[in-house]
Amino acid sequence: MAGSVRDQVLRVVELAAQHPQGIAPIVRAGDPVLRATALPYDGQLTGGELAALLAVMHRTLRAAPGVGLAAPQIGLPLALAVVEDPVSDAARERVPVPFRVLVNPSYQAVGDELVAHQEGCLSVPGYAAVVARYRRVRLVGHDERGAVLDEELVGWPARIVQHETDHLRGTLYVDTADLRTLTAVG
Repeated sequence: MAGSVRDQVLRVVELAAQHPQGIAPIVRAGDPVLRATALPYDGQLTGGELAALLAVMHRTLRAAPGVGLAAPQIGLPLALAVVEDPVSDAARERVPVPFRVLVNPSYQAVGDELVAHQEGCLSVPGYAAVVARYRRVRLVGHDERGAVLDEELVGWPARIVQHETDHLRGTLYVDTADLRTLTAVG
């Protein structure tokens, strides 16, 4: 996508406005934006433009449906992600995650315990595979208002953050998945 990041965002928001659900198209594996390191968000957008983009991302996430969506997945090379998961599943340490925005997120492992679970990705539709991820991570970054994020996450919320943050680094889950477990889904 050529042009400034702001121009790219405005185009995505405009395209979403033309969709009946107000959603953006999700780019698929093979698109170069998914393999590039996202640019840090440093105020490239006005408050209203950022709010409009995040609203599009939220609607797109819910319509997909998914539990996380990084800006590169809608073609934007910005270090932004949204997450939301209403599901509980004690076996996977899955607890509800309310909607939240991650700006310039990064994570560090807390300990070395890995947990393997099946994952999928909105940019790799129709497939899932087992990925070993850190059970516990420290998330740092900001929210959409600029408030500092510095918290420890365990289980499924930690998995979501790792998956979405990896997108911002140009990494897809299939890069670290046990490909012997790759299955067609849905």
